[in-house]
Amino acid sequence: MGWAVGFDTRWNRDIGYGIPAVCDHPDCNEEIDRGLAYVCAEQQPYGGENGCGLYFCEKHRNDLHQCERCENEEAPFDPKPDTEEWLKWKLTDESWGRWRSENPNEVKKIEKLLQATGK
Repeated sequence: MGWAVGFDTRWNRDIGYGIPAVCDHPDCNEEIDRGLAYVCAEQQPYGGENGCGLYFCEKHRNDLHQCERCENEEAPFDPKPDTEEWLKWKLTDESWGRWRSENPNEVKKIEKLLQATGK
């Protein structure tokens, strides 16, 4: 089993090293992916037992790969939304055709979001 694309029900978003993203720290826009190399704590799916399951660049994780909120046992940051690049991929790539046909309401949400941002 690969970790290129999956879904995190806790944060209700796509995860995996195939998902382009930005660091979930509110003061950062570093481009990363949502693979295990960037997940908070232990490099385990969903953050394991000691992480929030959000994704952070090297600058925003400690030596244990925890974000500052988990390191201080605080509530997690709010997750950042999917990138425009990823949303457009889901709407247009052939490999997501079945997903689009099975999730018309999600497709409409993405289309509205992209229209609202003028993209």
